[in-house]
Amino acid sequence: MELRQLRYFLKTAELLNFSEAARSLCVTQSTLSQQIKQLENEFGVQLFDRNSHEVRLTESGQELLPFAAKTLSASEACSQHMLDLKNIVAGTLKIGVTYSFSPMLSETLLTFIKQYPSIKLRIFYNPMEELLLMLEKREIDFVLAFKPARHHPHIESHVLFENHLSVIVAKNHPLASRDKISLTELQNYDLVLPSRGLQARNAFEKMIQGKELDFKTNIELNEVNILLKVIREGRLATILSEATIMGESGVAAVRLDVPSEENTMEGCIHVLKDSYIKNSAREFMRMLCDSDSIRLRAYEWID
Repeated sequence: MELRQLRYFLKTAELLNFSEAARSLCVTQSTLSQQIKQLENEFGVQLFDRNSHEVRLTESGQELLPFAAKTLSASEACSQHMLDLKNIVAGTLKIGVTYSFSPMLSETLLTFIKQYPSIKLRIFYNPMEELLLMLEKREIDFVLAFKPARHHPHIESHVLFENHLSVIVAKNHPLASRDKISLTELQNYDLVLPSRGLQARNAFEKMIQGKELDFKTNIELNEVNILLKVIREGRLATILSEATIMGESGVAAVRLDVPSEENTMEGCIHVLKDSYIKNSAREFMRMLCDSDSIRLRAYEWID
């Protein structure tokens, strides 16, 4: 059964005249009759009762009529939807974002929804490992996060920029005026740290592994916004990527005085390896790469 045959059947059923139906379809009457006959042979039923005076639908033809109409309607809707997806005027885009990456997202989000208002955006904020698992299950289209320490064989990580961990304090904190601080000296200050499992905490644990250090950690939080609120209102310090506080007021970043190879975090777009990437996802990634938030960090090493 072909869609063309169903289209011929519907037009003939509408006009109940083979010659008029053929003219309307811009085909010869013999072509129309042949296609209807092939359809009847495939179903093993007669669809039209024809004689020299009239054409009418048989019971089988009447039963086929609504199914044929629905099939053609669905086919046309499918074609239009695929065209809309191609032209980025329909569909849903699901993006996974870690808390530390989220400040760099707002610029692109606003640009994207302004240019493509018909696309439904779904943003998922979760720890990196949870997001990568969602990606592997195809529950989201891509992930924005720093590069994980553990290798994921089914995921490709495309580096956008390099960043580093910093000590984050309130503007009125004694450390706020410092350019950098050593890990040894940091032991003298009260800390509130991101919870284990969050990327900044994972990177910090890796940095201090094997070193005889004893930090005064009073609080652990898995929500970065609350963590920053605590920092602003108290005399505590925390450890986050410098990128996390982009656009945040009332806080300052102090570099950790450690070798650069021990304090490098790569901001990445993570996608499924050898997987189809929809046009809306490609366009969002392009906008993200062109955003000031990313470009300034992609080239900050030049300075």
